[in-house]
Amino acid sequence: MLYEKVSADMNFVEREKKTEKFWKENRIFEKSMENREGRPSYTFYDGPPTANGKPHIGHVLTRVIKDMIPRYRTMKGYMVPRKAGWDTHGLPVELEVEKLLGLDGKDQIENYGIEPFVKKCKESVWKYKGMWEDFSGTVGFWADMEHPYVTYEDDYIESEWWALKQIWEKKLLYKGFKIVPYCPRCGTPLSSQEVAQGYKDVKERSAIARFKVKDEEAYILAWTTTPWTLPSNVALCVNPKEEYAKVKAADGYTYYMAKALLDTVLGKLAVKADSENGVDMPAYEILESYIGKDLEYKEYEPLFDYAVETCKKQEKKAFYVVCDEYVTLTDGTGVVHIAPAFGEDDNKVGRKYDLPFVQLVNSKGEMTSETAYSGVFCKKADPMILTDLDKAGLLFDAPKFEHSYPHCWRCDTPLIYYARESWFIKMTAVKQELIKNNNTINWIPESIGTGRFGNWLENVQDWGVSRNRYWGTPMNIWECECGCQHAIGSRQELAEMSGNPDSASLELHRPYIDEVTIRCPKCGKDMHRIPEVIDCWFDSGAMPFAQHHYPFENKELFEQQFPADFISEAVDQTRGWFYTLLAESTLLFDRAPYKNVIVLGHVQDENGQKMSKSKGNAVDPFDALKTHGADAIRWYFYINSAPWLPNRFHDKAVTEGQRKFMGTLWNTYAFYVLYANIDEFNPLNYTLEYKKLSVMDKWLLSRLHTVINEVDENLEKYRIPEAARALQDFVDEMSNWYVRRSRERFWAKGMEQDKINAYMTLYTALVEISKAAAPMIPFMTEEIYQNLVKSVDKNALESIHLCDFPESDENWIDEELEANMKKVLDIVVLGRACRNESNIKNRQPVGKMYVKADYDLPDFYKDIITDELNVKKIEFTEDVRSFTTYIFKPQLKTVGPKYGKQLGAIKNYLSALDGNEAMDELEANQVLKFTAGDMEVELAKEDLLIEMTQSEGYVSQNDHGITVVLDTNLTPELLEEGFVREIISKVQTMRKEAGFEVMDKIALYVDKNEAVSDIIQKNREEIQSEVLANNVIFGKINGYHKEWNINGENVELGVEKQ
Repeated sequence: MLYEKVSADMNFVEREKKTEKFWKENRIFEKSMENREGRPSYTFYDGPPTANGKPHIGHVLTRVIKDMIPRYRTMKGYMVPRKAGWDTHGLPVELEVEKLLGLDGKDQIENYGIEPFVKKCKESVWKYKGMWEDFSGTVGFWADMEHPYVTYEDDYIESEWWALKQIWEKKLLYKGFKIVPYCPRCGTPLSSQEVAQGYKDVKERSAIARFKVKDEEAYILAWTTTPWTLPSNVALCVNPKEEYAKVKAADGYTYYMAKALLDTVLGKLAVKADSENGVDMPAYEILESYIGKDLEYKEYEPLFDYAVETCKKQEKKAFYVVCDEYVTLTDGTGVVHIAPAFGEDDNKVGRKYDLPFVQLVNSKGEMTSETAYSGVFCKKADPMILTDLDKAGLLFDAPKFEHSYPHCWRCDTPLIYYARESWFIKMTAVKQELIKNNNTINWIPESIGTGRFGNWLENVQDWGVSRNRYWGTPMNIWECECGCQHAIGSRQELAEMSGNPDSASLELHRPYIDEVTIRCPKCGKDMHRIPEVIDCWFDSGAMPFAQHHYPFENKELFEQQFPADFISEAVDQTRGWFYTLLAESTLLFDRAPYKNVIVLGHVQDENGQKMSKSKGNAVDPFDALKTHGADAIRWYFYINSAPWLPNRFHDKAVTEGQRKFMGTLWNTYAFYVLYANIDEFNPLNYTLEYKKLSVMDKWLLSRLHTVINEVDENLEKYRIPEAARALQDFVDEMSNWYVRRSRERFWAKGMEQDKINAYMTLYTALVEISKAAAPMIPFMTEEIYQNLVKSVDKNALESIHLCDFPESDENWIDEELEANMKKVLDIVVLGRACRNESNIKNRQPVGKMYVKADYDLPDFYKDIITDELNVKKIEFTEDVRSFTTYIFKPQLKTVGPKYGKQLGAIKNYLSALDGNEAMDELEANQVLKFTAGDMEVELAKEDLLIEMTQSEGYVSQNDHGITVVLDTNLTPELLEEGFVREIISKVQTMRKEAGFEVMDKIALYVDKNEAVSDIIQKNREEIQSEVLANNVIFGKINGYHKEWNINGENVELGVEKQ
């Protein structure tokens, strides 16, 4: 046989494994790069995964998008470098090792020893490396995994040190005493982009506390959502421009608070008149009114004594009212308590008024020994503090409230806003440059770049880049006790300044680097490295230059591959990798690091819920790949929806996509191989000669070149679902229109020109559409290519993925032909719908059909329609009124709100309309205009429910201005012809079930029904020709036999190979 026989089995998993092995053994990926050496480059950056975490189903989505675009660009002739990478530093690794070693927190890590802990971290990062590599191979993700960049390697770290020194020299790296989001469990601050990843909705109690005014029998009501900060209170803040009041409340107290919030806060104190109380008692009585500024410096007594001593030691005044416009009247009392150690606004106000700095929470998040809650985690101290305030009569209320609160994205501990010394990169100084560079990026979708990401940049904060941890890129700052600081930018500089050449080869991690001292250029004393490491997000943002050890090596290579032409990750990376790449690139090179970015939505379950192990709805990617294979899952993600929208992943959806596209393509390929093997058809012996082709051949080849152009244009512009739909539509047309319409041409005897044309047309379409689909379904297209191309042409390229993307040749495109065939297909679809509605089988001929459209078709196309729909005659007409009319009703959702009381009159008017005339008016004017009651009414199509009705004996369907009417009256002659077609169909089914080959001759046996026997006898010649029967034997059964009910007649048929 010329071609290998094609299995009808739709389980592609094992076949994909063979293809993966073929690629690996023959270095196809490497060759795809080597073959493009010297060609224009198209650079893709791979966002590095962490190898100490397992792949999840979302990684399949990112992998298949990140693989497909580079495959396409490679086929377009570009050199596409694809260097894999591993993100190896950071808290996730440390937490994993802590669990492994049974440690809990920084104290225990330091007791265990930083050096052995760091060594364990280095081992841990490769825990799932093999799993990731196997996963990537199974998915068909091509990247250079033999030479990946690894963020813990010294060359990579040295490049980061160079970058930090550049930032330092621009005076954009500074040490600041700031309120930072801080994880007490991990003992380290978080950057704003990290905080954004960990918000959770929580229900907590707030506090409205009574602060006793000094030397006055009155209280200031102040609100806080963090009762644990009240022991550290040093001031109360009001808005200087808002109105405040002193009121006598129904609970017997006198209060100061915002006038606008009196009813909200005090309203519940009102007492209604009853048998004991004869009059209504209002909630409050206003005694005096003020502007906030009037209350400035009013003193009060502290809620607790804990902070008093600290304030005295600092010799700073505390416990008085201050003013700032950040205070709003949307919540609370219009008075905010101030604790400068625990909030950005508080800290700002504290600096403005030179308030004392009181921090009664330690670095573990525990209340300090100065309080009555020593050792209690601050958030857990809330109820204890509320209880003590209540006992002291200082708690007005503790209302529950629900809000979104940040938690550590790694360990899930609630964060606290905490004053710490940290190192920051001054991103606020380059805000305009960030925005300018962002505007050069093609965001897909654009709304992310201008919205979510653009808004993030508009509100950019300085980047808290230091971490008080162990396993990470060490900060490159050395400090002297004289106050001098120095940034080291290379291993050579470290060796020179330390006076020790061995420092140049030292591993650049803690604790080794901590032992290196350098000479202070100012005082000559030893300078020591600061203990912090760098935020691991800085590692990932450094990959464009650090992967090449730039600027120490590969300067030309970096410049050639920067910026990236394309990157892609999930939407949460807008505040992660997408941001850090742009931040570092702007700081160092003042340009965007990527030109095009596809933002991916999250993968959800069948019901649109977020997947999680705890919910039990998470899909194991390895199980999914074993069930469906990579191509099927790839295809689902490409065609299901726009990449940035959430994907509802479930088995049925994947299977349906596989059936609709891959199954159709595979069956069409199998059809070609089956008959080409029978005829020993070798396409190398023939050429496509346009003049000799039939209209159907010209149409398919025209569609092929049109679709190749559509796919090419869409992928060029990163429109992935549009490209996938174009491929799917073509494969459907090729199979369900071209092959079905041309099937008999392949069955013809001999090798006439028409049969050659059919083979060459189908062969060309299969090979070229496979090349166009190769970036998306690389496994199946490789298998098709190997069998259709390599099996007959030993000089062909070794793999489909070494081929160029097919080129669309406009000489083969006939737009008029395609337009006419589309009209044919539109009519056929409506004709089939008519048959379905009338329950007339496709094998039953129908006498006549009528078509109303704004066009006519040449007879050739009419013949296709009549043959396809099994109709004897077709008539195009301008009027189908004698067969159809329309019933109009108002669409209540839209008409009700517009016309209300006139709805009854509108219904009556519409029910009395001449349906055909009304439809003509609606088509011509887009609206129906009439008077209902005393109101002029205009109804558009969306305001109407329109139902088509038909005369008895006729069925009609309408869509996009085309109406098809089918005459369902069947004559005896038509019924007999339908019987013959049913009999032929049943015999063909039995041939297949009996395992006969396509060209096997048979004997046909008929028994148990005289009526059916008479029909077969009458149409014997046609039936024998169709089913390849040498003879028909009546009243006897032999061979493979079966009983059938054909149009209500029971009959037994048998088939026997001759």
